[in-house]
Amino acid sequence: MTHFDVFNGDADGICALQQLRLEAPADSVLVTGLKRDIALLRRVNAEPGDTVTVLDVSADSNREALVTLLARGVRVHYFDHHYAGELPVSSRLHSHIDTSPDTCTSLIVDKHLRGAQRAWAVVGAYGDNLSRVAQSCARKLHLAAEDLNELRELGENVAYNAYADCAEDVIVHPGDLYRAIRPYDDPLRFARENELCGRIGAQRRADLDCAECIAPAMTRPGFALHVLPNEPWARRVRGVLANTLANRTPSLAHAVLTTNHQGGFTVSLRAPVTSPTGADAVCRGFTTGGGRAAAAGVNHLPRDKLSVFAEAVDAAFPQPARAVRRGSGE
Repeated sequence: MTHFDVFNGDADGICALQQLRLEAPADSVLVTGLKRDIALLRRVNAEPGDTVTVLDVSADSNREALVTLLARGVRVHYFDHHYAGELPVSSRLHSHIDTSPDTCTSLIVDKHLRGAQRAWAVVGAYGDNLSRVAQSCARKLHLAAEDLNELRELGENVAYNAYADCAEDVIVHPGDLYRAIRPYDDPLRFARENELCGRIGAQRRADLDCAECIAPAMTRPGFALHVLPNEPWARRVRGVLANTLANRTPSLAHAVLTTNHQGGFTVSLRAPVTSPTGADAVCRGFTTGGGRAAAAGVNHLPRDKLSVFAEAVDAAFPQPARAVRRGSGE
């Protein structure tokens, strides 16, 4: 019997898998990719009796492959927080899916494991731009302020490494980054001992400095739109710039676009932090769009659809958002 671990290559996917494998070590075939490389289940060549764990990729985007695996007699455990659509009905599918805007896959796994590897869940939540939720989750760890800041920095760095449109642009392949993380039960020890964290952080700061020099291409009462050039640094920084802008002006939606190799745009969209819903609905209106309520994207937006996209964002976020009341979990 073969086991496959299928996971998004960003901080949330990596930290979710790290928690599971610290609690239940397993020799597995790793299947991962860059942030937007989410149609991963089609790469899984599993046979009857094999098992698959899926982390932080949309079931809706992997529906056909998921149905095929289940019909073949493969057992699948699915952890995710993205839009899933209607799940297949099968006794071989064990799903842990929560699409609320105040959670992520690392936190879903943390709940499943009853907090057994919570420090890594905090890293994953920080990497998914859920800072307040991460801080709330971390209270039970009784960390010093400087330690909590290190976990935040680690989460942001691991998340940043997955943002690129091709393998040539990334600092280290997400699969290799997970293999580097795997021996560490303590994320603080990884951050302090492994040179990858510092290398990614230095590149992140340099790329963000370049992006901060570019003015928005469009502003409306409820959102701002930035268009970055067709450069490796821009493709890497697209997501973290969207998060930075969202945190800086939390009442607005923010869209960050980069020119892609097809001649159109790749889009990262953030709903207002003060009312983090609606980004996924906007992006699913375009052929290659998807994501979650607070943060979504479009892999390829044709150039002639830019004005249509801007109108859709304007319609979804026509004015600055007021803060929504948070639940006790935050």
